[in-house]
Amino acid sequence: MAPIETHQYDYIVLGGGSGGSGSARRAAGWYGAKTLIVESGRSGGTCVNVGCVPKKMTWNFATINEALHIGQHYGYDIPPDVNINYRHFKNIRDSTIERLNGVYERNWGREGIDLVKGRASFVEPKVIEITLDGNKKARYTAPHILIATGGRPILPDIKGAKHGITSDGFFEIEELPPKLAVVGAGYIAVELAGVMGAVGVETHMFVRGDEFLRKFDPMIQKTMTERYEASGIQIHKRHSGFKEVQLLRDGKGKDKLLKLVNHDGSSIEVNEVLWAIGRQPEVEDLNLDVPGVKLNDHGHITVDEYQNTSVDGIYALGDVTGRAELTPVAIAAGRQLGNRVFGPPELNSSKLSYENIPTVVFSHPEVGTVGLTEPQARELYGDDQIKIYKTKFTAMYYDVMPAEEKKKNPTEFKLICAGPEEKVVGLHILGLGVGEMLQGFGVAIKMGATKRDFDSCVAIHPTSAEELVTLR
Repeated sequence: MAPIETHQYDYIVLGGGSGGSGSARRAAGWYGAKTLIVESGRSGGTCVNVGCVPKKMTWNFATINEALHIGQHYGYDIPPDVNINYRHFKNIRDSTIERLNGVYERNWGREGIDLVKGRASFVEPKVIEITLDGNKKARYTAPHILIATGGRPILPDIKGAKHGITSDGFFEIEELPPKLAVVGAGYIAVELAGVMGAVGVETHMFVRGDEFLRKFDPMIQKTMTERYEASGIQIHKRHSGFKEVQLLRDGKGKDKLLKLVNHDGSSIEVNEVLWAIGRQPEVEDLNLDVPGVKLNDHGHITVDEYQNTSVDGIYALGDVTGRAELTPVAIAAGRQLGNRVFGPPELNSSKLSYENIPTVVFSHPEVGTVGLTEPQARELYGDDQIKIYKTKFTAMYYDVMPAEEKKKNPTEFKLICAGPEEKVVGLHILGLGVGEMLQGFGVAIKMGATKRDFDSCVAIHPTSAEELVTLR
């Protein structure tokens, strides 16, 4: 057998998602590094194809249905049974994603980045092999290799779990299931349950505790759980998990029927079950033992603050590291890595700060958070050094609704301040429009703003955001 030719690059990036693309473009576009991206799926990775982009579009879709309901209270003659053509929406969403796949690839091409489709594995410490179409193999080497292969959703280890779907399969739904079970309590479970509940799907959430979003501030956990219950989502608390999933009838939408069997023998029948119980890193077939890249106890690649793995010249970032698994984090880390490895000497200490990263949960309503939760702040600074400012109200948008309806649409804000100067170390907000609201406040907290700085800012009236600069 003839030897396989090895192609030489300056930088090889495994994974064409947000982090990999961001780093490759910085290395090639800014600094002229000869760069290769290896991608086994659709360009753009999880965010573009089965994550942020289709999720936000689906959130928009559901929000329109909520607005139609509220429009009746504003005097619009809107029939209560407006038909929802979900297949039409899915087709539009799919075409948008396909366009974005092309945008990614055109941007890579403009910056001289080569793209190879296939799954890579290490055959030498700095050499990867890829199986191409027709079972042909190609090898590539570079002094710098970035692993940005991301992660994938986990299926539970129970009989019949494969009859359900994960978040990946959620975006393949063509017909809305009349009755849906969502298993999980994290932000993915909350977001996808929220959109389905908002468009009239009978939605059941199965959570291990009494509340969901357990990594968030207690205020967020309590209010959002109550809000979902008030909106009609049925939350099955202290659930011990299912023993088995039985496929009673195959099909799509209302035609599919599943039986979810509990450990005590009781059961519930639904048209679909969505597993949102976590994600795992895509590392199995990379042969990381060849270069000697170390993994932690959860199977994520171990990295230092500069995204270095245990092997010199091999880096990792994004979901595959398990740190702050958010698209903008991966992009920012990738760009800083590109600066450090290929940029001028003054950038050789570039790294991403993982402190005070703002994030939004596209639930119903939205949740925004940056900084420490109240328990974290009290543990770090001590109870006597913490002061909490809170408010809860109903946004003006809902003033036209009956009192019992208004109660179902809370807005709630919390500022967590530390020390005599009352530095803002945590901000937690939920309610209408907080997703767009958070970015500016995130900048302020990143700059070290104090409560006095918040108070010195003139309020914008009438808005919900003004409450954050008038808290007492």
